[in-house]
Amino acid sequence: MATGCMPVLMLLTTVLTSTGAVPVPRPLPGARGCRMAQFKSLSPQELKAFKRAKDALEESLLLKNWSCSSHPFPRTRDLKRLQVWERPVALEAELALTLKVLGTLANSTLGDILDQPLSTLRYIHSKLQACVSAQPTAGPRSQDHLRQWLHRINKAEKKESHGCLLASVTFNLFRLLTLDLKCVASGDLCV
Repeated sequence: MATGCMPVLMLLTTVLTSTGAVPVPRPLPGARGCRMAQFKSLSPQELKAFKRAKDALEESLLLKNWSCSSHPFPRTRDLKRLQVWERPVALEAELALTLKVLGTLANSTLGDILDQPLSTLRYIHSKLQACVSAQPTAGPRSQDHLRQWLHRINKAEKKESHGCLLASVTFNLFRLLTLDLKCVASGDLCV
């Protein structure tokens, strides 16, 4: 009985997805070969390595007294406010800053703890760069949110001390990995 239902279920699935009755994730517009779906969630081992790194970074930050004037990664930001094609651009800029800041610690006492997370971040960044370069550079709507987003990151990179950037990157790390990366990987299903 169950084998007789299988062709009917397959046909029903095909009809529903091809007619748009059931949403199916599509690649980013204009980004042929841009496959970010693999990053909807990281493996438990990768998340554990990031947690260890974040904990070690936070512990080292507690030993210092920082006075930071800006926050490159504002709490109120939300990738969903950007157009689908703008999201990888914003995430790529965040990830580039994160890699730049954390990369300076590779030869420190935290180097061993940061090896796997930095390797994972570099891999994700390379995939994002491919997606960003394959996309159109302008959309039909205003790019004000994206421009503000990129300006804030650029301004902080020039204005803030390394310690303040390290604190911002550290406290933003899991949001970047769990919310922002998942949203970009979900494409137009991230609403």
